Amino acid sequence: MDGKKPRHQLVVFYDGSCEGCIKDRANYERWAGEGGSDIYWFDITGREDVLLSLGLTPQKVLRELHVQTADGQVFSEIDAYILLMRRVPRLKPLAWFIGLPIIRPCLSWLYRTWVERRLQRQGRI
Repeated sequence: MDGKKPRHQLVVFYDGSCEGCIKDRANYERWAGEGGSDIYWFDITGREDVLLSLGLTPQKVLRELHVQTADGQVFSEIDAYILLMRRVPRLKPLAWFIGLPIIRPCLSWLYRTWVERRLQRQGRI
C-alpha cells in the first residue's frame, strides 16, 4: 500500500426513495461540512445486485442504516449512526448518549418500529 488515505473513508447505504432519508443526508452533509467530504452516499434504490455482491441483504439494508468503512467493515443500525455522529463535533455528545447500555436497546426498538411503519405506509414491505 502506498500509505495514501482512500478517497472514501465511509460508504453510507441509504434509501434514496425516502424523503426523510434524503433530508437526513442533507442535514448531515451541512453539519459535517468538509469533515463529510470523504463519505460516499450510495443510494440502495434498485441496486440489489450491488448489495448482494457485498454480502448485504437488500431488505435488511432497507430497514437499517448500514455504513462500510474503508477497510470493508460494515456497521448497522445504531452502531452506524454512532460512527457517523462521532465525525461531527456537534453530534459527538449525542453519539455517546445513544451508545449508553440503557439507551441503545430502547432507541434501537424505536428506530426499527418507526422504519417498519414507514415502509408499510409506503407499501414497500
